[in-house]
Amino acid sequence: MPQKLKKIIRDVPDFPKKGIVFKDITTLLKDAVSFQRMVDLMSHRYVGKGIDLVVGIEARGFVVGAALAYKLGAGIVIVRKPGKLPHKTYKATYELEYGKDSLEIHQDAISHGHKILIADDVLATGGTAAAVVGLVKKMGGNIIECAFIGEIEALNGRKKLEPHPVFSLMKF
Repeated sequence: MPQKLKKIIRDVPDFPKKGIVFKDITTLLKDAVSFQRMVDLMSHRYVGKGIDLVVGIEARGFVVGAALAYKLGAGIVIVRKPGKLPHKTYKATYELEYGKDSLEIHQDAISHGHKILIADDVLATGGTAAAVVGLVKKMGGNIIECAFIGEIEALNGRKKLEPHPVFSLMKF
């Protein structure tokens, strides 16, 4: 079934910069049956694991994370670009395949020992997810897994997330 979903995802060449092939999941999200199937396939993996919070990474990770949190009966925590969260935050800066960026999380979003599932759309170089892993660990969260709709295997992003388990529904 992931193969059918994979065919729905659109490649956008030279976005956000020349040489990058962006995996656009909006084509999957707009198709109700495909979206439901993706959420069902991903959430089934975590049923019974006692996930307390799903951490969704800006911006497409909000969609994935919120849907997974709902299915798992867990809370959702959002990690945003700097200046977007209204309360005290922790900040992490990281390397992208096309530059540097930063993310922030509310300082009171995660308590020590919370079982955490980190969710985003696509794992590429792993810089964004590694920054979030660092924030979650700083706050004492217990990372159960990092989950992605897709993974660009040639970029070897999962290496940056070791020793934490990584799951991707489909590989590119």
